[in-house]
Amino acid sequence: MQKNSASPPIFSHAASLLSTYEVIFCDVWGVVHNGVTAFEGACEALAKFRAGGGTVILVSNAPVPKQRVADMLASRMVPTSAWDDIVSSGDIALAHLEERGFTRLYCIGPQDRDKALFSALKARSTPLAEAEAMICTGLNDDRRETPEDYRSLLTEALSHELPFVCANPDYVVDVGGTLLYCAGAIADLYAQMGGPVFWAGKPHLNAYETAHHKAEALRDRNVPRDKILVIGDSLRTDMKGAENFGCDALFIASGIHRHETMDEISLSPKRLEELFAPGSPPAIGAMPELAW
Repeated sequence: MQKNSASPPIFSHAASLLSTYEVIFCDVWGVVHNGVTAFEGACEALAKFRAGGGTVILVSNAPVPKQRVADMLASRMVPTSAWDDIVSSGDIALAHLEERGFTRLYCIGPQDRDKALFSALKARSTPLAEAEAMICTGLNDDRRETPEDYRSLLTEALSHELPFVCANPDYVVDVGGTLLYCAGAIADLYAQMGGPVFWAGKPHLNAYETAHHKAEALRDRNVPRDKILVIGDSLRTDMKGAENFGCDALFIASGIHRHETMDEISLSPKRLEELFAPGSPPAIGAMPELAW
C-alpha cells in the first residue's frame, strides 16, 4: 500500500490492477456516470471485475436512500451488472437521526429533488426555533444561493447549539460543467462558526465502514483492507476517505478535477503531479476514465 503522497502512475487499462483486489468501493458521479448518461467503459470494467469473482459496492454522497440512487442509475443506463450493493449518504444520515431519536427537525434542501429522504424521516419538520437538530441535503436553490446566504440562519441555530446533520458532505458538484454548492459547503460554514456537525459520508469513516460491512456480508467472510480498492474522482472525499480507512485508491481524472488534470482529452502528467502535491492523500494509480 502506498503511504507517501506522490504523483500516481498513469494507467490506460485497469484489468491487471483490479485483479489483485477482492472488493471495489466505487464512487458514482464522475466515475460511473456524468450526471446524464453512463460511462460505458467504467460499467464494463466493473461488470468484468464482478464476473471474475469480485464485489462492487457503489459509495455515493447522494443525500437520498439507496433505492433512489438505484433508480437514478437505471435512468442513466448504468447496468445492474456493474454493482452488488449501494451505500448512500442519505441512508447513513437517516440511521444517525433514528439512533439519536430526534422527533423535531429543521430541514434544509429542495423538497422536490430530495423527497426520497425527507419522506423517510420519522421526525417531523418544524421551524428552527422548535427543532432539536437540522438535516441538510443541499441548498434550497443551488442555482442562485451560496452558503453565505445561510449565515444568519446558522447563527440562530448556533445560539441553540443545534446539531447539524449533513446528508451530503460534498462541497460542490459538477453539473454539465457548472459547479454547484452542496450540503457540505453549508456544513463546513457551520463547523467554522463552532457548530456541531455530523458528516454522513465520504471522506468520513462511516461511509467505508458501512461499505465494508456490506461487502463482508455479501462475500460471507472477512475482507482484509489490503484487498479493497477505492475508485473515485475526488481528492477530498474519495482519496482522503480511502486514506482514512486504510486501503488503496485509484484516481479518475476526468471527473471533478478534470480542469486541473486533463489537457484537452488526455491526462497531463505534469498537472497530475501538481494536484498530488506533498500532503495530498495518495493514490496507487490514475486513469483518465475507468476502463478494463
